[in-house]
Amino acid sequence: MPEDVAEKVGGKVCTFGSFRLGVNSQGGDIDTLCIAPRHIDRSDFFTSFAELLKKQPEVQKLLVIEEAFVPVIKTEFDGIELDMLFARLSFSTIPDDLDLKDDSILRNLDEKCVRSLNGCRVTDEILTLVPNVETFRLTLRTIKLWAKRNGVYSNALGYLGGVAWAMLVARVCQFYPNAAASTLVDRFFFVFSEWVWPNTATSTGGSPVILKPMPSFDELPPYGFPVWDPRLNPSDKNHLMPIITPAYPQQNSTYNVTVSSRQVMIEEIKRGFEICQQVNSSKQDWNTLFQPRNFFNRYKHFIVLIASTIVKDQYMDWIRLVESKIRFLILALEKNQYISIAHINPQGYEEVKEIEVENLDNPNEPTQAKNYISFWFIGLEFKNTGDTTVDLDLTEPIQSFTDRVYTQAQKLSIISPLLDAKYVKKSQLKKYLPLSILKLEPKSAKKTEAQKETDKVKAEKIDEKKSAQEIENSNVKLAKSDSKDSFILYPDSGESNSRKELVKDMSEVPPIDHKEEDGSELKRPIEQDQMIDQDKPAKQLKIDDLNSNESQ
Repeated sequence: MPEDVAEKVGGKVCTFGSFRLGVNSQGGDIDTLCIAPRHIDRSDFFTSFAELLKKQPEVQKLLVIEEAFVPVIKTEFDGIELDMLFARLSFSTIPDDLDLKDDSILRNLDEKCVRSLNGCRVTDEILTLVPNVETFRLTLRTIKLWAKRNGVYSNALGYLGGVAWAMLVARVCQFYPNAAASTLVDRFFFVFSEWVWPNTATSTGGSPVILKPMPSFDELPPYGFPVWDPRLNPSDKNHLMPIITPAYPQQNSTYNVTVSSRQVMIEEIKRGFEICQQVNSSKQDWNTLFQPRNFFNRYKHFIVLIASTIVKDQYMDWIRLVESKIRFLILALEKNQYISIAHINPQGYEEVKEIEVENLDNPNEPTQAKNYISFWFIGLEFKNTGDTTVDLDLTEPIQSFTDRVYTQAQKLSIISPLLDAKYVKKSQLKKYLPLSILKLEPKSAKKTEAQKETDKVKAEKIDEKKSAQEIENSNVKLAKSDSKDSFILYPDSGESNSRKELVKDMSEVPPIDHKEEDGSELKRPIEQDQMIDQDKPAKQLKIDDLNSNESQ
């Protein structure tokens, strides 16, 4: 196409998500949408445009995911991570004053283009529906920081993502239009600690969170896209924590929420409200709100998921795939009659180890290779069975999970991926993570206060020495993207047919040795979060505090 013609037909790049809402922080990615006229096809964007991007010297990484539910190009341009979506409108030209909130732009579009447009349309609607944008932004920055610190921020793993948290904050802003940010934070935890969600054990009713009235069937635009409506769609009745997007076609933004993740989020919200009450009575400061409970001290039983590969270029693809499927394992575990909660920790951990692999040129002389590993931990809580002894066999859900992941890996041509799942006691966690990360509490015993204080001092000194040594020796670090009773009988995950097919062209990689070794490699340093400045007044929230301390 001639350059002068291309300039006339136009095009547009819009931002959405945290960047568009004004709550992004340093190091965070930017969500973008590329809007093109009708003569530009989606395949052009994911092929020829992607090839042009690869040739740019500023592009460090580029991943094309055309078959995703929302197709995306993930790239890092000049040190900035970008997620790039594409939408082709039915217009011959794209005007500069294009209004994305206008429903008529959806005419004659396919569902993938509509989903891609939905991010911008929802973001713009949220900013329109809140009474005070600046107060909304400060409140949202606070809630996002709280959610990340307390392990309830991950759409893929069944918690809420950025858009869902934004809509909850926006609803509270609508309830209290003239409130200051500190009041809105307090009211946020109050409102949603009392909110009655659908499909709970104590209520058959419940309400979704909706920012503006849902249109009636007759008021819907005549484009035929499905909208969230339990009256028309029976499957919508089963959603556990519906938070409905305000732009047509209205959708539930929390489809991935499970029974366990909802319970965890509600507990954390209630704990947040208790802390706010203490802040209001000057017994605590705002810093306490961002201090999480230790995940590893909350449970006695865990499942450890271990994903690894020796192919560095495919490591992130493999890890993203495993993480996207973990919620299916959680759903399967929740169906077990003896499990009351399966709590996935969204904080992942990474490790790089040297291992021996088969040398295809000389089978008698194994060669060394780097093994890239990620761990996830699922805390298990069991129902009280009284004096009844139960043999709990979780082979089937584990096998089904690994088969699902390996089958998808085969479709994506991921080479030599390995996935394992193991049951471990709380006391066995140190095989996978150093004590400096675990920070396990000693077993409680009936002692006098003086004895407890003495033991505490001794334990702190021992832990300090152990932690210093472990920090020096351990190669486990935070990933960026996270005691066995008598009735427990849990086998290893075993091998699936899918896995055997994937590794048939190489020797079986030896089991991962989780003992700490000197000289092992860190993929990236452990991120040390800093808390909100304790010198600030306890009852005030300032944007500068959150700017410097927000963690992505």
